[in-house]
Amino acid sequence: MSIDDDIALLRSVPMLALLGREPLRILAIGAENRYVHEREVLFRAGDAADAGYVVQEGSFAIVQPGQDNAEPVIATAPTLLGELALIAEGRRSMTVTALEPSSVIRIPRPLFLKILEGYPELAFRLRDAVAQRATRMMAELTLVRRKLAAIEDQKSAEATTAETAPPTEG
Repeated sequence: MSIDDDIALLRSVPMLALLGREPLRILAIGAENRYVHEREVLFRAGDAADAGYVVQEGSFAIVQPGQDNAEPVIATAPTLLGELALIAEGRRSMTVTALEPSSVIRIPRPLFLKILEGYPELAFRLRDAVAQRATRMMAELTLVRRKLAAIEDQKSAEATTAETAPPTEG
């Protein structure tokens, strides 16, 4: 792929689209393209998180530890994997494995942070976008919590009714 192709791919990722053309150009030049074989692990839960990866081609299974029997989340282009690693040190919370021959653009954290240093207004844009997303997620979690509480209340009411109901003769 050419630099222009990489820029177009990076621009199609919502978080990275906030950066604008020149920062994306710098990112495309400094990032590395990487081929990933089928069934190769891109990163494992517990690994040091030092980069984000944009899926160029192929697909990846995302599995959370302890959820081995759950259906994996499937990521295809143009998904950004490990986005928090771009801005903060930490450990990977998921294992990501190629489902087929695939390619990614690896964006090292130091490169991403250098871009934010060179374009400080971008840091504010990213902060606002992350804050909006966190607010949406909290609202969604509140709805889920309310629905779960309603289900628990219904189960409790049914159990109470079953306990107090007179026995049936048969």
